[in-house]
Amino acid sequence: MPNAKNTTVGPAQVGQLASCACFNLRKAARTVTQLYDDALRPSGVRATQLPLLAVLRGRAATTVNELAEATAIDRTTLTRSLRPLERDGLIRSRPGGDRRTRELLLTAKGKRQIEKAYPLWLAVHRQVRRRLGAAAMDELVASTRLVVNGLKGE
Repeated sequence: MPNAKNTTVGPAQVGQLASCACFNLRKAARTVTQLYDDALRPSGVRATQLPLLAVLRGRAATTVNELAEATAIDRTTLTRSLRPLERDGLIRSRPGGDRRTRELLLTAKGKRQIEKAYPLWLAVHRQVRRRLGAAAMDELVASTRLVVNGLKGE
């Protein structure tokens, strides 16, 4: 293994990148996201948006910080992801308990959007589970939880 001061990158070092956790997780995420996006397209909701709506569905008013923590999305990315949901009337925001916070609420339109997207999500979820196998799917979910919890710095 080269030390941090070794700046020479040869074929062996480049080959190591193929075993990089970041590269492989992102590659898998892109593959799965594309499959879910294709299935969800008729609902008008993307695979990255549906979980945000679902988390808000299960809560009363939620701050951006609380939603960021619940979804493991950094605030900047989350704020960018929330803009189209608010623009389309699926969520609304209001001032929070103090000036520095905003609270998010799912609108009636957002609830209807979840109802429209859920059967499509369920169908693709079952397809993925069938194609991977139940045991592999359960292991995948457990492994991703382990990665998130193990690397969050807690």
